[in-house]
Amino acid sequence: MRLRRSVIALVAVLGLALVSACNNGDDKNKAADSGLTKVSYLTSFNTFGREAYAYVALDKGYFKDAGFDVTINPGSGTVDVMKLVAGGQADYGIGDFTAVVITLGKQKLPVTTVGMIHQRSMAAIMSLEGYGINTPKDLVGKQIGDQPGSTNTVMFPVYANAVGIDPNSVKFIPSPPPALPNLLATKKVDGIGQFVVGQPLIEKADPKHRKAITLSYGKALPDLYGNAIITRSDLAKDHPDQVKKFTGALLKGLQDTVDDPAGSAAILKKYVPNTDLEVATKELTIMKDYTKPTDFKGPLGEVDVDRVKTIIKLLENAKAIPQPGSVTPDDVVTVSLAPKA
Repeated sequence: MRLRRSVIALVAVLGLALVSACNNGDDKNKAADSGLTKVSYLTSFNTFGREAYAYVALDKGYFKDAGFDVTINPGSGTVDVMKLVAGGQADYGIGDFTAVVITLGKQKLPVTTVGMIHQRSMAAIMSLEGYGINTPKDLVGKQIGDQPGSTNTVMFPVYANAVGIDPNSVKFIPSPPPALPNLLATKKVDGIGQFVVGQPLIEKADPKHRKAITLSYGKALPDLYGNAIITRSDLAKDHPDQVKKFTGALLKGLQDTVDDPAGSAAILKKYVPNTDLEVATKELTIMKDYTKPTDFKGPLGEVDVDRVKTIIKLLENAKAIPQPGSVTPDDVVTVSLAPKA
């Protein structure tokens, strides 16, 4: 598992290096001449509909207006995004906040978070009607397909602890993201790691059009945040104004996505031609309740330090963080750079 994760990270690094190589000196000079700061950004997981907000910010000129020339690349899960940002292969990225905290509890990567995309966790295990998974207890003895290092895999022991099952009683089968819907539809696995917004995609991919069964981590663990904006610690410390401007532009794209899911899906398709408009629009419609829940009154991206403390304590109790007290809020989030009311 560790070797596979390393190979995935290496492939992602090589892919980003190739993209950088394709952006030749003329492109760099053009960016310099325009006075824009050239930065690279990683989505959290591929280029599904849920990632549209970055493309909206790019398409509507929000990044440019903030002074950035942004290159968007598909990410391959929270842990890999963290490693690529830490290694300088990307300046900003998106990853699940809980997975970030768990990872930083095990290895001290030079990254921090600077704002929340989702005020509620979207992580989940998804199955299909008739597969025998209807409640968390049904997961015992089942095989779940997922990308190693993904949010759902990293967080699973915490979820298992919350719902009262042994995490070792469930076997995770390493599977690439594009293959997950088909693996589930053909019952090569009993379930897959998936965000709750993946329901339309999973149901459309099933030839028998069975209903998707979603076991949401957020329902069992309501304090958890969803995806967060990740950057390097040195960038946050040495260039706070840049980080605030980038975050502001990205969140402006997120607000437009919340307001207009269909229009945002159409923008995504301009940049990712194989986007299924119907599925992407449904994903973004579902995502609205996680980005800005009805009981949430703060600004998009807001971070509550007390809530971060609660999450850390929760992870310590679940033994997801090996040594209690080894992680503090300052280790995982730069609150001063997050949006405030």
